[in-house]
Amino acid sequence: MQINISSSEQEAGQRAAQKGADAICAAIEARGEASVILATGASQFEVLDALVDMPGIDWPCATIFHLDEYIGIEATHSASFIRYLKERFLARVPAVKDFVAINGNAANIDLEIQRVSGIAKQFDIDVAFVGIGENGHLAFNDPPADFETDVPFIRVELDKKCRTQQSNEGWFPSFEDVPSQAISMSIKQITKSATIICTVPDERKAQAVKTALEGEITNLCPASILQTHANTFFFLDTAAARLLRKTAG
Repeated sequence: MQINISSSEQEAGQRAAQKGADAICAAIEARGEASVILATGASQFEVLDALVDMPGIDWPCATIFHLDEYIGIEATHSASFIRYLKERFLARVPAVKDFVAINGNAANIDLEIQRVSGIAKQFDIDVAFVGIGENGHLAFNDPPADFETDVPFIRVELDKKCRTQQSNEGWFPSFEDVPSQAISMSIKQITKSATIICTVPDERKAQAVKTALEGEITNLCPASILQTHANTFFFLDTAAARLLRKTAG
C-alpha cells in the first residue's frame, strides 16, 4: 500500500481522482473497457468532483458498480446512494456503459443480493474508489466484518457508531431515522479489485485511519484488510493523517 498526505481535502481528492483516472484509462487502453466501483458519502465529494472533470476518460467504455445501499429507503430519498451517484457523477459525465445499482427498497432483498452478486461475478474490477468510516468500516462492512464470505454482495447490520456518523453528517434527521441494515459489497469482493483508491479526509477519521493503517489486521477494524492489498493507495488530508507515525508526500 502507499500513503499520500495532502494539505487539504480538495488536494487529496484531486490526487485520488488522478490516480484512479490513470488506472481507468489504462484498463480501457488494454481491454477496451473498464470496471469501476464508486463509493459515496462525505469523504468522496472532492474525489468525484475532480473525477468528472478529468480529461481523456472514455466513460462509455466503463461499467460502474454501486458499493452499498441502505435497505428500506427509496432511490429518491435524500440519503440514497443511487441518488448521490446519479446527481454527483452520472449526470455529469457522458453516458457510461452500465450502472449496476443496488435496489435497497426491493420487495425481496435476498433476490436483489443474488441479482447484483451474479452481475459482479462476471467482472474483474479495475478500480475501486472507497473510504473508511469512523468505526473503521469498509463499505458498510461494520465490525466485526465478515472476512471469509466469497459472496460479492451481502446483507449487513449497521452498528451504532456507523448510524451515528450518518446522522451527524446530516444524511438523516435523527439517529432513529438511519436504517439498521444495508446491502454492501463484501470485503473479499472489494479486495479483488486490481487498484484500490482509498480517500479519507477529516480529523474525525484520524483514529480510524491510524488503526486501519498501523494496527493489526482484524475484522474489528475492517479497513485494516487493505494493508494486505499491494495496489492500494491512500489519500489523506493532514487532519485525517495527524495520528500516523508514517509519513508520505
